[in-house]
Amino acid sequence: MLIIIPDARFDGPADIEQEAAGEAVEVRPYQAKSLDDIPDEVWAEADGMLIWGVLRCDRALLDRTPKLRVVSRMGVGFDVIDIEECGRRSIPACNVPDYGTTDIADHAIGLMLALSRGIVRHHEALREDPVGNFRAIGTPIMRRLRGRTFAIIGLGRIGTAAGLRARAFGMRVMFYDPYLLDGADLAVGFERCESLEELLGEADVVSCHTPLTEETRGMINGQTLSVMKQDAILINTSRGEVVDVDAVTVALKENRIAAAGLDVLPQEPPDPKQELFRALKTREAWTVGRVILTPHAAWFSPDGATDLRSKAARNLAVYLAGGPIRNVVNQEHLAQ
Repeated sequence: MLIIIPDARFDGPADIEQEAAGEAVEVRPYQAKSLDDIPDEVWAEADGMLIWGVLRCDRALLDRTPKLRVVSRMGVGFDVIDIEECGRRSIPACNVPDYGTTDIADHAIGLMLALSRGIVRHHEALREDPVGNFRAIGTPIMRRLRGRTFAIIGLGRIGTAAGLRARAFGMRVMFYDPYLLDGADLAVGFERCESLEELLGEADVVSCHTPLTEETRGMINGQTLSVMKQDAILINTSRGEVVDVDAVTVALKENRIAAAGLDVLPQEPPDPKQELFRALKTREAWTVGRVILTPHAAWFSPDGATDLRSKAARNLAVYLAGGPIRNVVNQEHLAQ
């Protein structure tokens, strides 16, 4: 049996995946940028597929893989997989929901701390002039976190982990998640909001942890940003398309929010000509100390990367050998 990785985001052999899958399965990695980069005979031979997201698992790809029995997204978000089309072909589509739970939660809190404590700004000031700038820089973004409100959009595994960390700082934790059953708030001691607007109006820090769906695409936009406090901080470590970067740019320039920490972007890598990135490069005054970007790195640690690769491969290998499948994200389409 063959598991292919058509768009691997690592160099070298798939040694982690191969060890997890066992000897009964061959794991073969490629670094394709298009479907044509992989020979037709390889596509035709594949029994399972681990896809990172450089390519999309859509009808065009599935038409090339007549033997395909299972596919897994190498990550939590699965918007790069056409789950309905997979369901029509009786192909379970899976994800790896837990590999980066603690890493991403840590990163979200790290962005909050870096902004609210002025860590990056102080570092840059001292790099420019370690003597003349050796002083605390007071800005509206600097604040004590104890007693402030940490607002979570999407109380899944990562959102819950981030909320527990925020509570350890003495913060009040609130969340908005209309799909979460009653009682989840009681289990963790967080406060539920019945609307996004209610949450945003209360928040000192907004942390996005929602999957990307048609409902959440562009959820943070000009309208929703206008509900936030002027001294609020926006953090996004979920999916880039959840936040309208141009709307955030306007809100920052007009001082309608205080700061933004973005690990994910609608376009990755971003367009350097887009206003936010152009302004960061030229250090325009409205960006200094108020914007921190990281390159979709919240998920990453050596431990997290190993967990991701091994868990995904093991899940597919067990299923191909006749065992149970875990973390299926298209169950309703399979049933149909």
